[in-house]
Amino acid sequence: MAGEPQDDCLFCKIVAGQIPATIIRETETTVAFRDINPQAPTHVLVIPKVHYANAADLAAAEPEIAADLLRESRAVADGDGLESYRIVFNTGTGAGQTVFHAHAHILGGRGLQWPPG
Repeated sequence: MAGEPQDDCLFCKIVAGQIPATIIRETETTVAFRDINPQAPTHVLVIPKVHYANAADLAAAEPEIAADLLRESRAVADGDGLESYRIVFNTGTGAGQTVFHAHAHILGGRGLQWPPG
């Protein structure tokens, strides 16, 4: 069922404390941790504690938690002293999503050209 933890989900296991992560922030609804394969000096993932496959599904089902992700994204950027940063939500394999639990990538600390790639 949507929103419920999934036994085979890496991020659900991080939320449950079954898999270690470098957690830098945690709220009632979110967890933020450093990416294990950083693509920028700051590369943090902000995830909801509830399980939805992607950000669009999360926003449709629980918009208040989707808003929490954005608030926490800003808090992560502020905590790392970033004046400029990028928030990325990959949706689907064609966009590079590899873990099917909604999450935001917070990237900063270097120039981020557009378009990304």
